[in-house]
Amino acid sequence: MQIAHIDIQNFRKLKACRVELSQKETIFVGANNSGKTSAMDALILFLKCSKRRDISTSDFTLSNWVEINKIAESWIVNTDENKMLISTSSWVPFLPAIDVWIKIEDDEIHYVSHLLPTLDWTGDLLGVRLIFEPKNIEVLYNEFTEAYVSARDTTERHNVDKSEDQHLSISLWPKSMHDFLNRELHKYFIINAYLLDPEKQSDIQSLPLGIEPLDFEPFDGLIKIDIINAQRGFSDVNADEGSTNSNRRLSSQLKQYYSKHLDPTELPDENDLDALSAIDMARAAFDEKLKVSFNSALCELEGLNYPGFGNPQIVLSSKVDPLGGLNHNAAVQFSVITNDDLSGIMPLRLPEQYNGLGYQNLISMVFHLIRFRDEWMRVGKAGKKKSDSNKFMEPLHLVLIEEPEAHLHAQVQQVFIKNSYKVLRNHDSLGDNKHFHTQMVVSTHSSHIAHEIDFTCLRYFKRHPAEGDNPVPSATVVNLTKTFGSDADTSKFATRYLKTTHCDLFFADAAILVEGPAERMLIPHFICSKFPLLAKSYISLLEIGGSHAHRLKPLIEALGLLTLVITDLDSLIGREKAPPEIGKNQLTGNETLKKWIPQNDELDKLLNTSYENKETGDGKIRVAYQYSLAVTLENNKKQDVIPYTFEDALVLSNFEFFRSKKDARGLMKKMVEAVNKPTLKEACEKMFEDLKTGKKAEMALELLYSTDPSHLLPPKYIHEGLKWLEQKISLRNKDYIVQSETKIGA
Repeated sequence: MQIAHIDIQNFRKLKACRVELSQKETIFVGANNSGKTSAMDALILFLKCSKRRDISTSDFTLSNWVEINKIAESWIVNTDENKMLISTSSWVPFLPAIDVWIKIEDDEIHYVSHLLPTLDWTGDLLGVRLIFEPKNIEVLYNEFTEAYVSARDTTERHNVDKSEDQHLSISLWPKSMHDFLNRELHKYFIINAYLLDPEKQSDIQSLPLGIEPLDFEPFDGLIKIDIINAQRGFSDVNADEGSTNSNRRLSSQLKQYYSKHLDPTELPDENDLDALSAIDMARAAFDEKLKVSFNSALCELEGLNYPGFGNPQIVLSSKVDPLGGLNHNAAVQFSVITNDDLSGIMPLRLPEQYNGLGYQNLISMVFHLIRFRDEWMRVGKAGKKKSDSNKFMEPLHLVLIEEPEAHLHAQVQQVFIKNSYKVLRNHDSLGDNKHFHTQMVVSTHSSHIAHEIDFTCLRYFKRHPAEGDNPVPSATVVNLTKTFGSDADTSKFATRYLKTTHCDLFFADAAILVEGPAERMLIPHFICSKFPLLAKSYISLLEIGGSHAHRLKPLIEALGLLTLVITDLDSLIGREKAPPEIGKNQLTGNETLKKWIPQNDELDKLLNTSYENKETGDGKIRVAYQYSLAVTLENNKKQDVIPYTFEDALVLSNFEFFRSKKDARGLMKKMVEAVNKPTLKEACEKMFEDLKTGKKAEMALELLYSTDPSHLLPPKYIHEGLKWLEQKISLRNKDYIVQSETKIGA
């Protein structure tokens, strides 16, 4: 048994999206404010019964309140006419809901007999909708209209016989249905469950009219749900009640674990008898010690002969509590010296709070997982309690982990994510046992975590700005398993390449693909000095040559990521590299220009490609490559020339700077010598020859060492591309909504 996918509707910015879960691990990735946390919170708030009262009016998709307020407005305007027509059907399209689709094997049907939609069900998927809806629509109607009309009557009575400047300047509660429910949401709303039709699971389906909700909790006994929350601050909505930083310590967790699974005084068996005997002997010995030590003092008290007590005898009785032995700051210690030569000396140890915070948190979080697993498997005393012994052991364990990087530094993040699922399955009854299934869902903004996980486990949350038919920003989810289709080689390349770049592509606002190390080193400086908006954005800069950049095309298009591809002309005559010239029937050897944008291999056509045709039809991806630029010579005459690479384009764009450069070394020195040639043609020919064998990265490093990069002008084609990207991000940053509450009866 496993959750196949979940459809989230009308929950925050997730208006309607499907999240497909992997069999074992699913990782939510995406840029800031893309919906990862919303999806995780939807799972927590709907599936964990104890969290449902945390749902608030802010969890409704914002634009839906306009329509809900309109429904309430119609109640006020047409009170008598609509009273007989009040129903929840008009509300349903705007209410938060999740559809949970569970894959059932043939030998698991006995678990879900209560959820079968019909006797003709053929197996595979079962669906349940959990929807946050009015408990009783008539009660909501009556109490809202009564409160609204009463508030307006009060205002009107106050304003009678008063001048306009004396009228009440405030609107009394409730101003709208949103205002009304904001105060008493859970008085009127509840989560109800409905069975879905498996034949219609490909899309979000409408419920049949008149369908009744289930009168039981559909996943009780089916799914055990455990949560590790992100630590966002003191008022995290999903934090456990009474949780503090001290509760994250291993000593606190060990105490809880002992109490639930190991306490010998709780339902003792033969294995506990030795411990109980030792506890009783310790208590008796301590009682005797107390009796001797306090003998004189107690005799003195007994001699007081207080009237009415008849010379009472005072007896001291101690209690030895093993659990109390774990209730102190040094209950957990770490040994810092393990030298066998010091075996006769008292061991040197430090309390856990003296260990590194990252390691403390790793140990704490892993022990959370151990505790979740052992509670599920009812290890020790937990399996002997009558309250649990008659219940089915849930066949599915769903573990939700929010942003583990909030607790762990980079290196520890990788250790945690590599081992967490193994920990959850490390039990004799688990392992490869298909009768008990574990699914772990993690939301993250950490490239270190994404780096350690199989590519097919990632679910990318793609942002959509508020535009056109979408009155609010929204998000959809991309299953990266399907990104490359049947192209196995491209999939392998992209996966291996991204493993070397720490996967920050999945968290970026935009991406820039560059040709080589010189561009990778200098373009960030161009951005910082010339493009302030780009400097404020999260840009993923990937070094990948023009012969391979097109292999990322399926991934980048699936992510919908703004992308600038900075590449080279790579002009050829036949199969030989040649300086680019118009009218020479030259071709390009650049696979990106041939196969991605603008999909042409003729150099003349590439050089004549318009600005508009250098980007894709959806305007999200643009290519930038060298084209003709005018170089100002000593006599102030301008001469057109076509650069071949980034390096000669940089030199030609900063012609006078390089002419005056002194004490240059390596390839930089050769560039200085080239620009001091008598003619521009000779300069370009020398640069072309020198760049064939020159160390381009060393030239970039030399520039960074000897020159303030902000003094350099970026080549024209790069400036044009970065300007385009900045404009696109500027438009996308208008990802907001200005919305005032609909006023009823206005």
